[in-house]
Amino acid sequence: MPDAPAKPVLLTGAAGNLGRVLAAGLAARGWTLRLTDIAPFPDPLPPRASFRRADLNDGVELLRLAEGCGAILHFGGISGEQPFETVLGPNLRGLYHVYEAARREGARVLFASSNHAIGFHERPHGNAAKIDMDCAFRPDGYYGLSKAYGELMGRLYWDKHGIENVNCRIGSCFPKPVNARMLSTWLSYDDLTRLVTAAVLAPRTGHCVIWACSDNPASFWGQDHRDRIGWQPEDSAEAYRADVGHILSGDPVEERYQGGSYASIEYSRQAPSPRDPFALD
Repeated sequence: MPDAPAKPVLLTGAAGNLGRVLAAGLAARGWTLRLTDIAPFPDPLPPRASFRRADLNDGVELLRLAEGCGAILHFGGISGEQPFETVLGPNLRGLYHVYEAARREGARVLFASSNHAIGFHERPHGNAAKIDMDCAFRPDGYYGLSKAYGELMGRLYWDKHGIENVNCRIGSCFPKPVNARMLSTWLSYDDLTRLVTAAVLAPRTGHCVIWACSDNPASFWGQDHRDRIGWQPEDSAEAYRADVGHILSGDPVEERYQGGSYASIEYSRQAPSPRDPFALD
C-alpha cells in the first residue's frame, strides 16, 4: 500500500483541534493537502499543503476546493452540542455540499461521525453485550442528530451514486483520558491519524462504519468494518486507569448513557434512580 494517495486530499475543519492534528500528521506522511475552515488556520502551513477559508454553506466554493481530489476528510462543522438552528447550516446543508462535491469528483468521503449519534444507548455493565455498528441511532442532542444524518447521507450516496464513505464514530479524541468514561471512549491522536490513513489508502471501502476509539478493554463498542481498511488501534486508555478511573460526574444521567454529559444537556425526564437503573425503559 502506498504511503500517500495519488491525488490531493481535501480536509475540512482544518483549523479545529483534530484538523490540526491531521494536517500535521498526514503532511508528515507526504500527503498533498487542501485545507479549509471558516476560521483562519492557526499554524504554519505544512509542506505540500494549501489553505483557503470557506463556509460549508457555500456549495460552489466546496466544489472548487474538491476539484481533482481523490478523498474528502470531513471534519468541519459545529463540533459540540448547540441549538438546532446553529447546527442546521454547517452540519446538514454543509454535509450535502461535501457529498455533492464528492459525487462530482468520484472522491471517497471520510466522515467524522461521533459516539453522540448513538449516545442514548446505555453503557454496558458486567457481561452485557457491547453494541455493534448496526445498532439503532439514538442521538443524545442536535449535534448527535446531525451525525446520524451524516451517516445516512453516506448510505444514500453509496446506494444511489456509488460514493464510498467511511463513517468514523469518534469517541473522545484528546491527548489523554481525563475521566472514567474516557477509559471506554478514548481515541489517541496517533490512532486517529493511522485510522484516517488506512481509510483513504484502502483499495475499497463501500459504505462502512468504524468505532473510532483506541484499543480500550472497557470500550462500549463491538463489531465494525475496520477489517475493510486494515486498521487496528495501537494505543490504549487502560494505561491511565489509575489516574482517572475514580473521576465520575455524580450525574446519574451522564453516568448511565454512552454519550455522557451530552445526554444530560436540557434533559427533562425524571432522572434514573440508582436503585432502579431501568426505571425509564
